[in-house]
Amino acid sequence: MRKLKLFFVALAALVGLASAPAHAAGEGYGIWRNPKDNVRVEIKSCGTSTCGVVVYASPKAQADARKSGYDTLIGQQLLRDFEPVGNGSMRGKVFVPTLRVTLSGTAEFIDARTLRAKGCVLGKMICKSQIWTRVDTVTADASRVSS
Repeated sequence: MRKLKLFFVALAALVGLASAPAHAAGEGYGIWRNPKDNVRVEIKSCGTSTCGVVVYASPKAQADARKSGYDTLIGQQLLRDFEPVGNGSMRGKVFVPTLRVTLSGTAEFIDARTLRAKGCVLGKMICKSQIWTRVDTVTADASRVSS
């Protein structure tokens, strides 16, 4: 159950981060945090598509990555090949290190500082969505990071 929870947190977080460029080229580029602020991803252009790389991970998120066989979560490219699909949405590939899988995901750009991520597994039978927020810094305020 814990791995499934981590999967949905990572999937929803990572999917949502790549959606902003669908609204306007480069508009969503920058650093985005998940609701718990234990992971931050930089969204940027990667050639003809959009990608996202982890630039901050809390000690707990780092420990979870190590349990899955990764030395560090920092620097991992979690979003790959995200492309606009219309209506302010994007679709691409999401790598979930805690499960060692790459899945498909979608995301919706709500405004300049807000993303709605949605990730589904098992043929869209089990889905999870999250709201992510754009931030201006890489490091998190330690008093806010609880996990």
